[in-house]
Amino acid sequence: MTLISPHPFLGVTLHGVGAFLAANCYAPQKFIRRWSWETFWIVQAAFCWLIWPIIGAFLTIPELGTVLYEAAQTCPKNLLFSFCFSLAYGIGGIAFNYSIRYIGFSLTYAIAVGLSSVLGTIIPPFVRGEFADILTKPGAAWVIAGIFTGAIGIAFCGIAGRLKEYSLSKTESGRGDFSLIKGLLLSILAGVLSAFYHFAITVTEPVIEIAAEHGAGHWKGNVAYLTANTGAFVTSMIYALSLAMKNRSLGEFVKISPGTQKASLFNNYLLAILVGTLWYGQFFFYNLGHVRMGKDYEFTSWAIHMTMLVLFSNLTGLLFREWKGCARLTVAFIILGILVLIAAVLMLTYGNYIGN
Repeated sequence: MTLISPHPFLGVTLHGVGAFLAANCYAPQKFIRRWSWETFWIVQAAFCWLIWPIIGAFLTIPELGTVLYEAAQTCPKNLLFSFCFSLAYGIGGIAFNYSIRYIGFSLTYAIAVGLSSVLGTIIPPFVRGEFADILTKPGAAWVIAGIFTGAIGIAFCGIAGRLKEYSLSKTESGRGDFSLIKGLLLSILAGVLSAFYHFAITVTEPVIEIAAEHGAGHWKGNVAYLTANTGAFVTSMIYALSLAMKNRSLGEFVKISPGTQKASLFNNYLLAILVGTLWYGQFFFYNLGHVRMGKDYEFTSWAIHMTMLVLFSNLTGLLFREWKGCARLTVAFIILGILVLIAAVLMLTYGNYIGN
């Protein structure tokens, strides 16, 4: 088995690449024409959560069949729990989608991602009884401060986004579907269940070690996605297919419906596959970053990823001048949020550096 030396700076950089891909993965969706949301979602989800994880594991995990056989013999519960956690993560994605309808994207994003970042990072070591020991290690204060500073930065960005949405709509009375209580409950549910994705990866550690014993090296984490992603694919597929049957949009897979916009079935498939590929890219680089964080603080990978995801999302928005024309208070909150997120990443990186 090849030992991987800790390299927190490289690990954070690779996490950043994955977060950047995730922050921009939906850009191709803007160019899809005359496809229902559920048609697009089924295609991209098939590649993000099923096809690419299988291909990635097949190409990077030596003796994959043997690895899975040994895992099924020695730790079947880990595989089952990973799949079940992934199912919950998929349900969280659906709750996230409905929350946006009631309170808007920015507030949903801030609550759900902030909760997911904190819960997904802290709960695994707490459940394993390692959290108290972690607090005594060098750099622990920087790591814990970075986790909660990241959540604060996400909250500031959410406030900025909410102010922007409010200024565009002028008044909530113009949105008949606005419901603060429903939106908050759904966004909290989405945040809690989204953290389950990290649980789905963490619980496969015995399987990952088996892959390492067979020579997977720094690719070893790719075996986790065979269960950590497929559960989300199942729940997403059930939800999207139910919408497709309700909206009678199943025919869009083979024929573009009539309309005034010029559209191409081939282009739609290509763009949806690109979205799924970029989204899977975040998982691919997440693994490469995770294995370089060092054993003591590898649990911080989730917080680093979530923080950098929000950071790059908002930096992209600034780059494309999405905040142009907003009130000074709104701009102040987004700039403050970005600065706090950068500080959080630096804290987490420095804490990992001291610890290793």
